[in-house]
Order: sequence, then structure tokens, then C-alpha cells
Amino acid sequence: MVHLADASSTLLEAAFFFYLAATFLFGGAIRQKGLREGEALNRWGRLGIIVTIIGFAAQLGYFFTRWAAAGHAPVSNLFEFTTFFGMMIVGAFILLFFIYKTTVLGLFALPVAIIIIAYASMFPREINPLIPALQSHWLAIHVTTAAAGQGILAISFIAGIIFLVKNIDQTTSTKKTKWLEAVMFFIVSVIAFILLTTGFAMADYKAEFEYVNKEEQAARQEFTLPALVGPNESTLLTKEKMEPIAHVPAFINAKKLNTVIWSLAGGIVLYVLIRLITRKRVAASLQPLVRQVSSDLLDEISYRSVLIGFPVFALGALIFAMIWAQIAWTRFWGWDPKEVWALITFLFYAAFLHLRLSKGWHGEKSAWLAVVGFGIIMFNLVAVNLVIAGLHSYA
Repeated sequence: MVHLADASSTLLEAAFFFYLAATFLFGGAIRQKGLREGEALNRWGRLGIIVTIIGFAAQLGYFFTRWAAAGHAPVSNLFEFTTFFGMMIVGAFILLFFIYKTTVLGLFALPVAIIIIAYASMFPREINPLIPALQSHWLAIHVTTAAAGQGILAISFIAGIIFLVKNIDQTTSTKKTKWLEAVMFFIVSVIAFILLTTGFAMADYKAEFEYVNKEEQAARQEFTLPALVGPNESTLLTKEKMEPIAHVPAFINAKKLNTVIWSLAGGIVLYVLIRLITRKRVAASLQPLVRQVSSDLLDEISYRSVLIGFPVFALGALIFAMIWAQIAWTRFWGWDPKEVWALITFLFYAAFLHLRLSKGWHGEKSAWLAVVGFGIIMFNLVAVNLVIAGLHSYA
């Protein structure tokens, strides 16, 4: 089993680097002189999709070897679920690529998948036995279907972002350019967070504090980033580590607040560096890469992704979830935070389709809706899993 676990880790790392290489290949296809979307794929585009498929096959190998090593579907914790989510984004991209032959989609879709897989690496990767609540075949049915739906919906966001980058006028500062740049800053902040956490993890940075919790009891907390803020009435136990600049009250989780501060600070530094190097907004820097793609094609891809992803997500995140909830907890619905946000996601994309079909929200309005929808998915993945306590907190 140990050999299978090692093999699965190797395959996941291989998939990561294949996706990275494919991103550069798709970049070469976009920048080749004379290329127009809709024409036959050039050499770089063909190489890009071949390498992407090889990476996807490697990640499938990771998934099934880890399944064999664990004895259950590897979607039982945040590391496993998030890597599977990234794989579903790549799978959805491959499917849509063969329908539309749009190389620019790969240039944006693969980095999103890479970021999500890198984010997954921040969580513990050990294979542990399932807790009783998860010992059911519904684990694989419910979680994989929900993640597949989210992966397909993510393509709608990617197509929407490309549409906005292409069509929003960057020559003047408007509300549209500011909102789009805010989205770009958020993406840059996520990248900065991954770079920081990866760097400190490679350095094996750990700082342990003893503090007084809200029950006024002594407790310990380990930081994997230098503590800019420390726990309530804390004492640093690890020698030669950074002392916190300030301490927070007992009702605030210092580790989570410290992570947010580092993410924002890293995002600001990285964003400023990008702006200094390019002397443009991030969206304006990306605009030359997407000039040749058809806006109508992007709008169709975004809409088609929601048409496919919405029923898949509804089936996995609501219907299958309620069946399993009835089996495990003897009730179909309990207003658990994860259930509530799954419902919010479902209602949002239902509204998306209603506004699109009944109110004629095409083009830019539809693209903004796709961006907001993915924001809801990411809030569910990050904040609801890590911050809000509930029955799904074991993930």
C-alpha cells in the first residue's frame, strides 16, 4: 500500500508539470503569427492538447492508485477533493476543446487547474481510515458528481473571464475595468498565497505557540507561516522563530487571520511587481492574447458549460447529498452550512439560466454572472470548509 501511495503522489506531480508544459504550448499556439480561432490546429495547439491529455491520464492514474491504496474513493478530505476538482476542470476543458477547438481556452483553463491543485497541496496528504460518517458508497457517488459539476461550471467562469478581458475597454478607467482588475488581484493573491505557503513548507517552517483560548484554558497552536499576529496571551515555544507583532483576542482564530494577512500582503506585492514590469493593468496585459478569439464563441462556451454543469452539480450536490443525508443522519435536509451553500450555488445558476433565456442576458452580463458564480463555488470550497463549523467540518 505504501508503494501505491508513493506512486499516486508521483503521478499527481507528473500531471502538474504536464499541465504546466501544456499551458506554454497553448501560449505558443495563441501567439503564432496569422493564427485565427476556428482554423485547423497548428503544431503548438496539437502538442498542447496531447500534453494535456497525457497529464489528465497521469492524474487519473493518481486517482485510481490512491483509491487502491486507501480502499475508498480518494475524495474524503480537502486534499483529495480539491485535486479531484482540479482534474474535473481539466476533463471539462478537454471535452469542450474537442467541440470548439479553442486554444485560448487552454491558456486560461490549465492555470486555473494548476492553481487549484497547488492549493490542494497545502492540506495534509496522508491516507487515513474513513470516519464512520463517510463509510458509504455514497461518498464516491455524491462527492465525485458534485465536483464534476463544479469543474464544468468553472469552464463557464474561464470563458467569461476571457470574454471580459477581450471586450472591456482598457484605455480608460471605468467601473468595469476596476471590477475586472479586482478579480485579477484576487487571482494574483491566490497565486501569492500558494508561492508563500509552498516556500515556507519547503523550508519546513513551524512555530508553536501556547495560548489561552476562549474557554480560558491553555492550548497550543502551530503556525506554518511566520506569525504577524499571534494567539491570545501566547508564548512562543519554538526557538529562533519570529515573534508576533500583535496578539488577537481569544475569539479570533489567529492562525487563519495570519494566513489572510499573508495572502493579502503577498498579493499586493506580487500585483505591484506585475504592474511595475508591464506598466499596465493585469487585464490589459492579457488582452493581446485574446484579441483573435470570437466573442460569440466565448459566450456560447460559457453558456454551454452552465447547461451541462448545472444539472450535474444539482444531481451530485443536492439530490445525491440528500439521499446520503437521510441514510447517515435520518433527515434529508438540516441547514448545515455546506448544505446551505450548495443550495445557494444551485439557486444562483438557476437564476443565471433564467436571466439568460428569459431576459436576454447575453455577452458581458452573462460573463459577469459566470465570474460571480465561480466566486460562490470558491467561497464554498475555501471559507465554508475552513472557517464555518458544521457537520462537514471533518473534510
